[in-house]
Amino acid sequence: MSKQLKDRTFIDKRPEFINRRKRIGDAEADFILSGKSGRGIILNVTDRKSRAPFLEQIIVVSIKNVHAAFKRIKRRFPELKTITTDNDLLLRCHKELGKLLKVKIYFCHAYHSWEKGTVENTNGYARKDIPKGSDISKYSKRFIRSIEDKLQRRFMDCLDHLTPCEVIENRRRKQKKRRSAERKKKSECSD
Repeated sequence: MSKQLKDRTFIDKRPEFINRRKRIGDAEADFILSGKSGRGIILNVTDRKSRAPFLEQIIVVSIKNVHAAFKRIKRRFPELKTITTDNDLLLRCHKELGKLLKVKIYFCHAYHSWEKGTVENTNGYARKDIPKGSDISKYSKRFIRSIEDKLQRRFMDCLDHLTPCEVIENRRRKQKKRRSAERKKKSECSD
């Protein structure tokens, strides 16, 4: 399977600041699969620092539709800078995906799912509402989004009892204030 994935950058080349969860925007990605008789998958992109998950249902599974799902997530999570993922064949056009999203993509080593433990942990929580063996095509997009919202609003010890949503919103507010202060300073200088 992984032999068909060419020119991968492996996780050991990932910068230390990503390993240490220093910034929002460094995410892990994985797929939640339907059972044998089901159709569809869910793309889960979870931010390493904030633990915020972004879920997209894909009924007709193709590389084109996976790329479209990543684009929808990028619109909701514009901070996305890097993705760490496994060696799924749906990512064999990873170079194209990286350019499309303007992100760097890192790959785990084969059969080393613990190298992307944040998204694996989030999948476990999502599986409480979407049990293994489920037919993902039977769930509505609204239901999938409600799971995302539920996971984003979980209070977490590792976030000092904040929710992933609060961590991202706090960062966005700080950035907005900083940009506003910079614009004000520029306008004062040009007077």
